[in-house]
Amino acid sequence: MNWLRYSSPQTFYPLAGKMVPWFMGAAVILGVVGLYIAFFAAPKDFQQGDAYRIIFIHVPAAWMSMFIYLVMAFWAGIGLAFNTRLSSMMAHSLAPTGALMTFIALWTGAFWGRPTWGAWWVWDARLTSELILLFLYLGYLSLVAAIDDPRRADKASAVLALVGAINVPIIYFSVKWWNTLHQGSSVSMTRAPSMASIMLTGMLVMVFAFWAYSIAVVLMRVRCQIRDRERDAAWVKQLEGS
Repeated sequence: MNWLRYSSPQTFYPLAGKMVPWFMGAAVILGVVGLYIAFFAAPKDFQQGDAYRIIFIHVPAAWMSMFIYLVMAFWAGIGLAFNTRLSSMMAHSLAPTGALMTFIALWTGAFWGRPTWGAWWVWDARLTSELILLFLYLGYLSLVAAIDDPRRADKASAVLALVGAINVPIIYFSVKWWNTLHQGSSVSMTRAPSMASIMLTGMLVMVFAFWAYSIAVVLMRVRCQIRDRERDAAWVKQLEGS
């Protein structure tokens, strides 16, 4: 299959429409299974009790907030380097979902921190760098909205996205580089997980649920962007007339 043909908005539009129901359906199924494991199958933590269950929302949201930013920066960079319209539209479509995931990660972190640290917020290295990530998302969205010319907006926002990408490794390695209140990673590629298998299973199911949801909503959003930015094209007029 020649995947390069889908780099055109006209050919990508129907493909995205076919993928949306599958990913949204997967998100619903995985979300139900993950929440069942989180609240019914997984046992209490011997130190934190039931308060730890927030990780089934907090950790997937935090992971997705960083991953989406890197993907957004990637597509923005492709659009800047090769002047491809669809790449910039993908980057713009990823930003709102990334901002949402960052917001969820910050708020669930606050709800988790209150019973464990005794405070809703501390100026911890990881929390602060995650807050900066939210500001980067909001700044990206504001910059896109502030520039009327779409091509100029694509280029300006791409520069911001690429510069801001340096914050992602800072978030990830902050607990190793500085002495912070935030606990280290419970899941690592280089060592065995430090949580019970049922807890790990539930968290990974929720990660895939968040992933599927993000793909579905981004595809829906990019379809809207394609119709808006290509509204003068004959194939869009034909769609609107059908």
